[in-house]
Amino acid sequence: MGLVAAGTWMITALAGVYLFWRWLSGGGLRRQASKVTPFPLTLVFSHPALAVSALACWVGYLLTGQRALAWTAFGVLAAAALLGFAMFTRWLGGGRHARSGGFPVLAVALHGVAGVTTFVLVLLVASVF
Repeated sequence: MGLVAAGTWMITALAGVYLFWRWLSGGGLRRQASKVTPFPLTLVFSHPALAVSALACWVGYLLTGQRALAWTAFGVLAAAALLGFAMFTRWLGGGRHARSGGFPVLAVALHGVAGVTTFVLVLLVASVF
């Protein structure tokens, strides 16, 4: 089940990279300079940084079997998930899901569903196995 969690993590990451690319190509950094974005840079960059850090811990757990690494991965992933939820609620609250120039709803949904699935799998593996 640990490898399944790693697989869903990869799906989440790929969808996240796509969303980040869309944000950048839509003027994300230029809009930051003019303060016309609901996504603060700290939020935009902390979410993936924490997720990648958690994934590194998870890979360490898969390679060594040390449960402390699994729980560390879960804790860091929980922080990344909270930041992701904050971005999601800002995206919904701003009506960006209804605009044609925003993020594709399917990509946001895939990223969110895969992320929640990963979160649950990591919790199950860390607590049971």
